[in-house]
Amino acid sequence: MKDLTIVVPVYNEVENVRPLMDEITAALADQNWDYEVLFVDDGSKDGSFDLLQAMSMENPRIVVVRFRRNHGQTAGFAAGFDYAEGRRILTMDADRQNDPADIPQLMAKMDEGYDVVNGWRQNRQDAFLMRKVPSYIANRLIARLSDVPLKDRGCSLRLFKAEVVEELHLYGELHRFIPEMVNFAGFTMAEVPVNHRPRVAGQAKYGISRTFRVIVDLMTILFLRKYMDRPMHFFGLIGIPMGVVGGLMMAYLLFLKLWAGLTGGMAGFQAMQIGERPLLTLSVLLIILGVQFLVMGLLAELVTRTYFETQDKSVYYVQQVVGRQSQKPPVHES
Repeated sequence: MKDLTIVVPVYNEVENVRPLMDEITAALADQNWDYEVLFVDDGSKDGSFDLLQAMSMENPRIVVVRFRRNHGQTAGFAAGFDYAEGRRILTMDADRQNDPADIPQLMAKMDEGYDVVNGWRQNRQDAFLMRKVPSYIANRLIARLSDVPLKDRGCSLRLFKAEVVEELHLYGELHRFIPEMVNFAGFTMAEVPVNHRPRVAGQAKYGISRTFRVIVDLMTILFLRKYMDRPMHFFGLIGIPMGVVGGLMMAYLLFLKLWAGLTGGMAGFQAMQIGERPLLTLSVLLIILGVQFLVMGLLAELVTRTYFETQDKSVYYVQQVVGRQSQKPPVHES
């Protein structure tokens, strides 16, 4: 097994990949590490793959994984994790804004005992309004809601132990929430300041619309973090109060109707009209919504049980087993 795998997703970065590889080689020249650089070509159309293929023939450290079409950065990281052969895995962008000279300090920080080391772009070289402001807002919002107090969760320069990435199941655009997923699994993290450089070639792939997608994905992460193995607690927490409030409203209207009948006889009973009152409509709506949330909770419980039982998924993460040679639970035959 190699000491380090550097995973670099690439999408239309033909002007950057060779200079980036030269910088990586120079940064690690003094290190006695057996490393590889794994470029994941994410359906580039500008000749990036052809150049990477040529570079791979020139340099045996270079590995190239090519996608049939563009899948996005999350898929790029996921493929890099799957194909990596290093005991430690480092991710970075192909646009050369991450500085390979920072790799040794991330490795040194991990030697202190951390499972993941995140880069912190203190002096970020991006557009203020379109990149810095949305990133600042997103970082503060996510930190407050997730209880993961990182200063910069959007930096791609990040170092993992191999056992960490085995627990990361990336899909959609969840690469933005890797720190939250790492924290959820119980791994330790550190954050170190790193150099950030302005883009000198190629075109940026991100816009302000990414901020809105981050907010939506955050809801998914928070749900999975707290209620993945007990979704009924979430849906029941919403559905039961709705049903109770709706039922109380309905009981109140029924009481008014009966009381009018007791005090005014049949004439009073008929005079008390509740069918056209907005309160009746609201009570019925709340009862229906409450039942729907409870049904969704039951369905989510069934999906959760299917997920864990049919795929042999565990609802916990084991760091160490004492007193046994195997670190995995025994397989019980039926």
